[in-house]
Amino acid sequence: MSVVESLMSGAAADVDVLRSLDQHGDDFSVARDVDFVFRTPTKEKAETVIGFINDHQYGVARLEQTENEYRVLVMINMPIQQHVILSVSGFMSCMGTLFGLEYDGWGCPVKRRT
Repeated sequence: MSVVESLMSGAAADVDVLRSLDQHGDDFSVARDVDFVFRTPTKEKAETVIGFINDHQYGVARLEQTENEYRVLVMINMPIQQHVILSVSGFMSCMGTLFGLEYDGWGCPVKRRT
């Protein structure tokens, strides 16, 4: 899949997540911890991306290991208005392509204005 195709499919998936959160009364302007996930079969690739993200302060990245793969979890505290989350998610998708990891999207809790 080309970078452009990846960005287009990712944007569609991101909008689906936003629609789901909207159905639960989410206020997209409220900042919250958003996690972005990468998957790779090699620890070396995971550690390279973690170092890059943490060194350049794009977020706080950490490593998780499962039976079959390594996961890089990147946490960023941010609002999730569509233009913001699609930009950051698109950047993460490009980073996955550059470093040869699978970008698996993002997630966050529902936040309502109090």
